[in-house]
Amino acid sequence: MNDGVRPPLIELSRASRTYGARTADEVRALRDVDLAIQPGEFLSVEGPSGCGKTTLLNLLGLLDSPTSGEVRWDHRPVGSLSDRDRSRLRLTGVGFIFQRFYLLPTLTARENVELPMRPLRVPRTERLRRASGLLAEVGLEGRERAFPHQLSGGEEQRVAVARALANRPGVLLADEPTGELDTGNTRAILDLLVRVRADRDATLILVTHNPEVSNRARRHLTMRDGAVVRDVGET
Repeated sequence: MNDGVRPPLIELSRASRTYGARTADEVRALRDVDLAIQPGEFLSVEGPSGCGKTTLLNLLGLLDSPTSGEVRWDHRPVGSLSDRDRSRLRLTGVGFIFQRFYLLPTLTARENVELPMRPLRVPRTERLRRASGLLAEVGLEGRERAFPHQLSGGEEQRVAVARALANRPGVLLADEPTGELDTGNTRAILDLLVRVRADRDATLILVTHNPEVSNRARRHLTMRDGAVVRDVGET
Protein backbone atom coordinates (compact mmCIF):
# COMPACT_ATOMS: atom_id res chain seq x y z
CA MET A 1 0.00 0.00 0.00
CA ASN A 2 1.31 3.46 -0.90
CA ASP A 3 1.03 5.80 2.07
CA GLY A 4 2.19 8.81 0.01
CA VAL A 5 5.57 9.08 1.72
CA ARG A 6 8.43 9.27 -0.75
CA PRO A 7 11.63 7.36 0.02
CA PRO A 8 14.69 9.41 0.98
CA LEU A 9 16.68 11.01 -1.81
CA ILE A 10 19.88 11.32 0.26
CA GLU A 11 20.81 9.34 3.36
CA LEU A 12 23.75 9.51 5.70
CA SER A 13 24.39 6.56 8.00
CA ARG A 14 26.83 7.16 10.87
CA ALA A 15 28.79 9.46 8.57
CA SER A 16 31.97 10.93 10.05
CA ARG A 17 34.68 13.08 8.54
CA THR A 18 38.09 13.45 10.17
CA TYR A 19 40.91 15.60 8.84
CA GLY A 20 44.52 14.87 9.74
CA ALA A 21 43.62 11.52 11.30
CA ARG A 22 46.09 10.16 13.87
CA THR A 23 48.12 13.36 13.92
CA ALA A 24 48.45 16.17 16.42
CA ASP A 25 46.26 18.27 14.10
CA GLU A 26 43.38 15.77 13.92
CA VAL A 27 39.99 17.45 13.57
CA ARG A 28 36.71 15.52 13.76
CA ALA A 29 34.59 17.76 11.59
CA LEU A 30 31.60 15.41 11.46
CA ARG A 31 30.62 12.77 14.02
CA ASP A 32 28.34 9.79 13.33
CA VAL A 33 25.61 11.74 11.53
CA ASP A 34 22.41 9.89 10.62
CA LEU A 35 20.22 11.89 8.26
CA ALA A 36 17.51 11.21 5.68
CA ILE A 37 16.39 13.90 3.25
CA GLN A 38 13.24 13.48 1.16
CA PRO A 39 12.79 14.88 -2.36
CA GLY A 40 11.46 18.43 -2.32
CA GLU A 41 12.44 19.28 1.26
CA PHE A 42 13.53 22.78 2.29
CA LEU A 43 16.09 22.30 5.03
CA SER A 44 18.23 24.82 6.90
CA VAL A 45 21.47 23.86 8.65
CA GLU A 46 22.36 26.12 11.55
CA GLY A 47 25.02 26.34 14.24
CA PRO A 48 28.17 28.23 15.22
CA SER A 49 31.22 28.56 12.98
CA GLY A 50 33.30 25.39 12.90
CA CYS A 51 30.47 23.08 13.93
CA GLY A 52 30.55 21.02 10.70
CA LYS A 53 27.88 22.69 8.55
CA THR A 54 30.01 23.08 5.44
CA THR A 55 31.52 19.61 5.88
CA LEU A 56 28.00 18.17 5.96
CA LEU A 57 27.10 20.10 2.81
CA ASN A 58 30.23 18.83 1.05
CA LEU A 59 29.27 15.22 1.83
CA LEU A 60 25.70 15.75 0.65
CA GLY A 61 26.97 17.36 -2.56
CA LEU A 62 29.56 14.64 -3.27
CA LEU A 63 32.44 17.10 -2.99
CA ASP A 64 33.93 15.02 -0.17
CA SER A 65 33.65 11.48 1.20
CA PRO A 66 33.12 10.32 4.78
CA THR A 67 36.07 8.89 6.69
CA SER A 68 33.63 6.31 8.05
CA GLY A 69 29.95 5.62 7.56
CA GLU A 70 28.02 5.87 4.33
CA VAL A 71 26.31 8.33 1.98
CA ARG A 72 23.52 7.03 -0.29
CA TRP A 73 21.75 8.71 -3.19
CA ASP A 74 18.51 7.01 -4.32
CA HIS A 75 19.55 4.04 -2.17
CA ARG A 76 22.89 3.76 -4.00
CA PRO A 77 26.00 3.86 -1.80
CA VAL A 78 28.05 6.73 -3.23
CA GLY A 79 31.26 4.95 -2.24
CA SER A 80 30.49 2.17 -4.71
CA LEU A 81 30.30 4.55 -7.68
CA SER A 82 33.19 5.01 -10.07
CA ASP A 83 34.83 8.43 -10.18
CA ARG A 84 33.15 9.03 -13.54
CA ASP A 85 29.67 8.13 -12.28
CA ARG A 86 30.18 10.16 -9.13
CA SER A 87 31.25 13.22 -11.15
CA ARG A 88 28.26 12.86 -13.46
CA LEU A 89 25.86 12.55 -10.53
CA ARG A 90 27.36 15.69 -9.01
CA LEU A 91 27.09 17.56 -12.33
CA THR A 92 23.51 16.55 -13.09
CA GLY A 93 22.04 16.08 -9.62
CA VAL A 94 23.41 18.97 -7.58
CA GLY A 95 23.49 22.75 -8.01
CA PHE A 96 25.88 24.67 -5.74
CA ILE A 97 25.41 28.26 -4.55
CA PHE A 98 28.20 29.81 -2.50
CA GLN A 99 28.58 32.91 -0.35
CA ARG A 100 31.25 34.45 -2.56
CA PHE A 101 29.60 33.74 -5.92
CA TYR A 102 32.76 32.34 -7.60
CA LEU A 103 31.95 33.77 -11.00
CA LEU A 104 34.81 33.76 -13.51
CA PRO A 105 35.70 37.44 -14.02
CA THR A 106 36.71 37.06 -17.68
CA LEU A 107 33.35 35.54 -18.67
CA THR A 108 30.02 37.27 -19.17
CA ALA A 109 26.99 36.42 -17.08
CA ARG A 110 25.67 34.13 -19.81
CA GLU A 111 29.03 32.42 -20.25
CA ASN A 112 29.26 31.79 -16.50
CA VAL A 113 25.84 30.14 -16.58
CA GLU A 114 26.87 28.02 -19.56
CA LEU A 115 29.94 26.59 -17.81
CA PRO A 116 28.34 23.59 -16.02
CA MET A 117 26.80 22.46 -19.31
CA ARG A 118 30.13 22.14 -21.11
CA PRO A 119 31.35 18.91 -19.41
CA LEU A 120 28.03 17.32 -20.40
CA ARG A 121 28.61 18.39 -24.02
CA VAL A 122 25.33 20.24 -24.27
CA PRO A 123 25.20 21.70 -27.82
CA ARG A 124 26.11 25.38 -28.04
CA THR A 125 22.69 26.52 -29.28
CA GLU A 126 21.02 24.73 -26.34
CA ARG A 127 23.55 26.21 -23.89
CA LEU A 128 22.80 29.71 -25.14
CA ARG A 129 19.06 29.17 -25.06
CA ARG A 130 19.07 27.65 -21.59
CA ALA A 131 21.48 30.23 -20.10
CA SER A 132 19.51 33.17 -21.48
CA GLY A 133 16.27 31.67 -20.18
CA LEU A 134 17.71 31.12 -16.71
CA LEU A 135 19.07 34.67 -16.52
CA ALA A 136 15.63 35.96 -17.44
CA GLU A 137 14.08 33.72 -14.78
CA VAL A 138 16.30 35.23 -12.06
CA GLY A 139 15.52 38.77 -13.19
CA LEU A 140 18.60 39.52 -15.31
CA GLU A 141 17.12 39.67 -18.79
CA GLY A 142 19.23 42.09 -20.82
CA ARG A 143 22.32 41.57 -18.61
CA GLU A 144 23.60 38.48 -20.41
CA ARG A 145 26.71 40.25 -21.75
CA ALA A 146 27.66 41.96 -18.48
CA PHE A 147 30.88 40.90 -16.78
CA PRO A 148 30.93 40.24 -13.01
CA HIS A 149 32.64 43.57 -12.26
CA GLN A 150 29.72 45.33 -13.94
CA LEU A 151 27.16 43.66 -11.65
CA SER A 152 26.05 44.45 -8.11
CA GLY A 153 26.47 41.84 -5.38
CA GLY A 154 22.81 40.92 -5.63
CA GLU A 155 23.07 40.54 -9.40
CA GLU A 156 26.19 38.38 -9.08
CA GLN A 157 24.36 36.04 -6.72
CA ARG A 158 21.46 35.87 -9.18
CA VAL A 159 23.93 34.76 -11.86
CA ALA A 160 25.24 32.14 -9.40
CA VAL A 161 21.70 30.86 -8.83
CA ALA A 162 21.12 30.63 -12.58
CA ARG A 163 24.42 28.75 -12.96
CA ALA A 164 23.39 26.31 -10.23
CA LEU A 165 20.23 25.52 -12.23
CA ALA A 166 22.02 25.04 -15.55
CA ASN A 167 21.92 21.23 -15.57
CA ARG A 168 18.42 21.02 -14.05
CA PRO A 169 19.48 19.47 -10.72
CA GLY A 170 17.04 18.03 -8.22
CA VAL A 171 19.10 19.27 -5.27
CA LEU A 172 20.28 22.82 -4.53
CA LEU A 173 22.99 23.26 -1.89
CA ALA A 174 23.47 26.83 -0.68
CA ASP A 175 26.34 27.69 1.68
CA GLU A 176 25.61 31.08 3.30
CA PRO A 177 24.19 32.38 -0.02
CA THR A 178 23.20 35.74 1.50
CA GLY A 179 26.24 36.20 3.73
CA GLU A 180 27.74 39.02 1.66
CA LEU A 181 24.48 40.75 0.76
CA ASP A 182 22.61 43.64 2.34
CA THR A 183 19.14 43.22 3.83
CA GLY A 184 17.26 44.07 0.64
CA ASN A 185 19.28 41.70 -1.53
CA THR A 186 19.14 39.00 1.15
CA ARG A 187 15.36 39.01 1.00
CA ALA A 188 15.33 39.11 -2.79
CA ILE A 189 17.71 36.15 -3.13
CA LEU A 190 15.82 34.19 -0.47
CA ASP A 191 12.51 34.84 -2.26
CA LEU A 192 14.16 33.70 -5.50
CA LEU A 193 15.45 30.45 -3.97
CA VAL A 194 12.07 29.68 -2.42
CA ARG A 195 10.32 30.28 -5.75
CA VAL A 196 12.85 28.25 -7.75
CA ARG A 197 12.54 25.34 -5.32
CA ALA A 198 8.74 25.37 -5.54
CA ASP A 199 8.68 25.69 -9.33
CA ARG A 200 10.99 22.71 -9.78
CA ASP A 201 9.95 20.63 -6.75
CA ALA A 202 13.66 20.69 -5.91
CA THR A 203 15.32 19.87 -2.61
CA LEU A 204 16.91 22.97 -1.06
CA ILE A 205 19.51 22.59 1.70
CA LEU A 206 20.73 25.90 3.00
CA VAL A 207 23.51 26.68 5.50
CA THR A 208 23.00 29.98 7.27
CA HIS A 209 23.67 32.03 10.38
CA ASN A 210 20.80 34.39 9.55
CA PRO A 211 17.52 33.73 11.46
CA GLU A 212 15.52 35.58 8.80
CA VAL A 213 16.81 33.10 6.23
CA SER A 214 16.48 29.96 8.34
CA ASN A 215 12.93 30.87 9.38
CA ARG A 216 11.77 30.31 5.79
CA ALA A 217 12.81 26.66 5.87
CA ARG A 218 10.38 23.88 6.77
CA ARG A 219 12.94 21.71 8.54
CA HIS A 220 15.79 22.84 10.76
CA LEU A 221 19.01 21.05 11.67
CA THR A 222 21.18 22.47 14.44
CA MET A 223 24.79 21.33 14.69
CA ARG A 224 27.34 21.43 17.49
CA ASP A 225 30.87 20.00 17.45
CA GLY A 226 30.29 18.00 14.28
CA ALA A 227 27.04 16.40 15.42
CA VAL A 228 23.38 17.08 14.64
CA VAL A 229 21.90 17.99 18.04
CA ARG A 230 18.45 19.09 16.87
CA ASP A 231 16.24 18.14 13.92
CA VAL A 232 12.85 19.84 13.82
CA GLY A 233 10.24 20.00 11.06
CA GLU A 234 9.24 17.95 8.06
CA THR A 235 10.83 14.59 7.39
